[in-house]
Amino acid sequence: MREHIPLHDPAAPAGATASLYAKRRHVYVRAVRGRFQRLRRNANWGLMALYLGLPWLTWQGRPMVWFDLPGREFHVFAATFYPQDFALLAWLLILCAFGLFLVTVFAGRVWCGYACPQSVWTWLYLWVETLAEGPRHRRIRRDSQPMNAAKLARKSLKHGLWLMIAVATGVTFVGYFTPIRGLTVDLATLSASGWAWFWIGFFTLFTYLNAGWLREQVCLYMCPYARFQSVMFDKDTLVVSYDAARGDPRGARRRDLDHRATGQGDCIDCGLCVQACPTGIDIRDGLQYACIGCAACIDACDDVMDRLDAPRGLIRYTTEHALEGRRTRLWRPRLLGYLAALLVMTGLLVWALSTRVPLDIDVQRDRNQLYDLTAAGDLRNVYTLQVRNLDRHAHDFRIAVRGIDGLRLTSDAELHLAGGASRRLPLQLTAPPAALDGPGRTISIAVSAVDAPAIALTKEARFLGPARR
Repeated sequence: MREHIPLHDPAAPAGATASLYAKRRHVYVRAVRGRFQRLRRNANWGLMALYLGLPWLTWQGRPMVWFDLPGREFHVFAATFYPQDFALLAWLLILCAFGLFLVTVFAGRVWCGYACPQSVWTWLYLWVETLAEGPRHRRIRRDSQPMNAAKLARKSLKHGLWLMIAVATGVTFVGYFTPIRGLTVDLATLSASGWAWFWIGFFTLFTYLNAGWLREQVCLYMCPYARFQSVMFDKDTLVVSYDAARGDPRGARRRDLDHRATGQGDCIDCGLCVQACPTGIDIRDGLQYACIGCAACIDACDDVMDRLDAPRGLIRYTTEHALEGRRTRLWRPRLLGYLAALLVMTGLLVWALSTRVPLDIDVQRDRNQLYDLTAAGDLRNVYTLQVRNLDRHAHDFRIAVRGIDGLRLTSDAELHLAGGASRRLPLQLTAPPAALDGPGRTISIAVSAVDAPAIALTKEARFLGPARR
């Protein structure tokens, strides 16, 4: 039996039990205005409009973005992708990862503060909360009071609006996999499938809990990016920082006195930077993994500095080297490496998309018989050819074979396929025995569109015959 080493808190009184559980402290976020919050709001509204609007837009009679799982087709604007194009998706995800790494090395967690879905929806829910319950001080006072009719009405309005946003989020998400125009009709007439109801309910609950209740807990404890982002930081990374050399020592002061003459710093210890932080941290304590780089504290502090006729930038985007009075290196090996990798992968992805042939073929030999002889004495091999037209338009395809003198195709050499359709057909190939100088030869089976010669692919196969001694 394994023995466990007991843990004790040396600062605790003798006999006391130390708890590792910290009760959650509710964060009441103060709404602030400023240049960074204006930028964040514009980015958030743009991303929300993009997410909610894309499923409703159409392209040549179909949704502009539609992931048709039953049909195994993924429509993105004018292009249609299939499971065979999974490598492109993997490449795109790798490209996004390197883009995130590049941004993180350059400017810290700006993705978290300005574009992360968790942050976008949380800020929207905070805006609704302020709209329904009032500013921060009123919310704190109201929550400390017992329940009454006015409090119940405001709480009900807030949660009702939260649920409406969550439902719209869930319906829109399912609308990327099922045409949303028909989906909304099915939902209104209660004729939607059980899976549609399930996923809408799941994402409604997921959005309501994450953005309304968990909020900063997702960023602090559930998001893996918050944990490994520090390995990409260096002393030249732009991060939200407090200038302690200028701000300390802190304390209240009179505007008509020269606080510098008394040795006091610019920070008046008003606490607005803490109140504006969506994760509830004090940026004056230094760089912390909980900081999402949203710059709400910068806007709050700049507003205070403007009122005090003091220069802005007590809290600002800066680097550790700059705070230490040293020169910041913008172009450094790590940043250049990520940039080079991003540019190379972007170029390769563009090349792969531009040279992508909307056709897929597969050739399989008949496993029951290696070969047989025709009545004319020729060798015959049988294959199964699968052709899939990955284009949105119908095409007539021609099949050609080569690789052996006298190799002929005795089955149908042409077929018609509608856009996105596929067909399996048998191929019978014959060749004179004298054309083979061994038990087998490599041959090529080519499929090309009659009306579009650029749509063509070739597969290799083995044509077998008797072993020669």
